[in-house]
Amino acid sequence: MKINKVDHIGIAVKSIVKALPFYEEVLGLRCIGVETVEEQGVKVAFLAAGETKIELLEPLSEKSPVSMFIKKRGEGIHHLALGVESIEARLAELKEKGIQLIDETPRAGAGGASIAFLHPKSASGVLLELCEKKGGAFHAGN
Repeated sequence: MKINKVDHIGIAVKSIVKALPFYEEVLGLRCIGVETVEEQGVKVAFLAAGETKIELLEPLSEKSPVSMFIKKRGEGIHHLALGVESIEARLAELKEKGIQLIDETPRAGAGGASIAFLHPKSASGVLLELCEKKGGAFHAGN
């Protein structure tokens, strides 16, 4: 399997408005876009950090997966997203290798990406996201 790059690091936050000043004013990162992804139950802010992005994830409701994550573990790193090509083929390859998948088929993610998650049980406790960009708005350097 070929990984092109670390696309982004997802960080669960209770409030993007409250979290953003730290990343912009203290770390000097630039917010390159904010978007609501209803299907995922989150509001997302992307910050450019070189070729990798930081993705702040704010839950839209108490029932969203990110809200449940925050209740269980608190704010912090939620997932690591790996940039791939041909996401469907990568998922088939992983499934063939016995990797437990949360998503067996890609779904729509922020910035026009196709995404799919691997179960943390298959990755030493880390929630991994495969991410295939298809000309979306949130590319580092935009």
